[in-house]
Amino acid sequence: MKTDRRQEREEAAGRKAAMAALSHAPGERLKALWVQAGLPRDAQKLRGPETGLVTVRGRIGGGGAPFNFGEATVTRATVRVEGGAVGHAYALGRDKEKALLSAIADALWQDASRRAEIEACIIEPLRAEQTTADETRRAETAATKVDFFTMVRGED
Repeated sequence: MKTDRRQEREEAAGRKAAMAALSHAPGERLKALWVQAGLPRDAQKLRGPETGLVTVRGRIGGGGAPFNFGEATVTRATVRVEGGAVGHAYALGRDKEKALLSAIADALWQDASRRAEIEACIIEPLRAEQTTADETRRAETAATKVDFFTMVRGED
């Protein structure tokens, strides 16, 4: 019983990480990886892809009272692939093809026999590119860091 729950939690965490990589990926890069991998694009569309708005909430100082910050454009899609798995995806912006491919990838990822293929062909390259971009951004930011210090004047 405990093993089943642990396995479910690990699977949910893996799916969440895969979806995070898909949501942060540029649409054109996802499309290029999809074509390169030769993955199927056929799926029954259950919802969308459709574009709408969501309210973005913020907190003053990161921990204060929540307030409505504004709105963001989001595209969502839900599909069912041949095996019955249902995939969902939300993506910032209006790229309907990115949302559709992300939903198909989610559904294929849920199939244990296709998971390794999706991870190797789509998710891992996206994660590697995102890690490289994050490291580059950190290095550029670190280069502009200014360390302030106070010199003791001897009057203390």
